[in-house]
Amino acid sequence: MSVNPIAGVVAGTQGTVQSAIALASARTGIDFNYLLGQAQVESGLNTRAKAPTSSASGLYQFIEQSWLSVVKKHGAEHGLGWAADAIQPGANGRLTVGDSATRRAILDLRQDPQAAALMAAEHAADNKSGIEATIGRQATGTDLYMAHFLGLGGARKFLKTLETAPDKIGAALFPAAAHANRNIFYGPGGQPRTVAEIYDRFAAKLDRGAGAAGATGLASATLAPTLGEGIADGAEIIPGNGESQSGAARWAQATLDQLNGGARPAQQSAALLRPSPDHARLAYLLLASLGGL
Repeated sequence: MSVNPIAGVVAGTQGTVQSAIALASARTGIDFNYLLGQAQVESGLNTRAKAPTSSASGLYQFIEQSWLSVVKKHGAEHGLGWAADAIQPGANGRLTVGDSATRRAILDLRQDPQAAALMAAEHAADNKSGIEATIGRQATGTDLYMAHFLGLGGARKFLKTLETAPDKIGAALFPAAAHANRNIFYGPGGQPRTVAEIYDRFAAKLDRGAGAAGATGLASATLAPTLGEGIADGAEIIPGNGESQSGAARWAQATLDQLNGGARPAQQSAALLRPSPDHARLAYLLLASLGGL
């Protein structure tokens, strides 16, 4: 079995989880504050968290089928080709792994902060594209969390209703979700919440989670558009011109600030985007030289 090449990249340093999330943000273009807030809300940044009533496990509380799906789709991009190749659709459409030991190893990756953060970011990127195609605007962190909570189809339905009928009762739209999550769909005394109230509560929950984890921005805010290509593992460093070097240096320093939990407002947008193709290789080298990797 191949060894996960990203394991240990930031191991042994302070803030391993935050560093893993920052690296996933840089490689995928998904907002750092959102990913950090989501992890805080889902697991309290506990990589070994397990849900008592479902198969959900790890930093982002992926259930087994959701984890197998995202690893099958994106694992090879991040050195998990052995896992992606082992996952196959069964006759009933469920994803399976023939060898029980390999299956356990793949599921246990949910408790690895680097693997979990990367797969959560890729899953969010998939949802972001689908949501933005539906609502015709840039997605917010709260929009993404709705997809995490209701699935992409449910999030599309919810967000369309939020735009056209914000006072509609959420439980009437999603009775099964409401039955399983009464504290979300109903207030004190059993008062049903509107879709607007549910959305606002999720936004506040994400922001509280991000703040508790030390984020410097809002997890619920509009997500910056993804630019350029992500950082490739093992990319050859090619020196750039002065403009590329300057942009790469800004990106690397901003990302380092995120790793250290101290990004300044003017730097946050740079840190949360993929570096441009001209910057990516040089930026990665600079980040390493600055002590971020």
